Amino acid sequence: MPRITPPEAHTDPRVERIFKEIEGAFGKVPNLFRTYAHFPPLLEANWNKVKAVMTGGNLSRQLKEAVAVLISRDNGCDYCVAAHETALRAVGVAPAEIRKIETDLEKSAFSEKEQSLIELARQANRAPLRMNDELFQAARRLGASDAEIVEALGVMEVFTSFNKFLDSLQVEIDFPRGI
Repeated sequence: MPRITPPEAHTDPRVERIFKEIEGAFGKVPNLFRTYAHFPPLLEANWNKVKAVMTGGNLSRQLKEAVAVLISRDNGCDYCVAAHETALRAVGVAPAEIRKIETDLEKSAFSEKEQSLIELARQANRAPLRMNDELFQAARRLGASDAEIVEALGVMEVFTSFNKFLDSLQVEIDFPRGI
């Protein structure tokens, strides 16, 4: 049961504007963002960050959604796993491929460079102070630029914070579970 219920009504025009954008992007306003509406500046900041990280940059949407799923799975956040498995399906990734991404990344359709960026993000999430330079050098040898490394870590950063927020407040999952 959620620890904080999303507000039913909003009088802040900024919230309504942001909700229209979110609904245009997702077809609905997920409970994550509805809960953030209790504090409109945070809703706005996080929505702008999602737009920048998930739709901007050079990395593919599939790669970013895979990072979101794997970081969320590593962190035990069922909400984000469900949301981003749904997002992977929405961008054309078949359920069998999602299972490969989640269970055996090396057998997935991602290139070695993409796999190295995903693993770099996962290591940064799991144990950032125990990362070694070899992880970064391996990604660079496979053709990853510094901008792509920062972009992959930016996706990790967004979802690590969302995972903690969602799990702390036990926000109700409003996406289909399972692939």
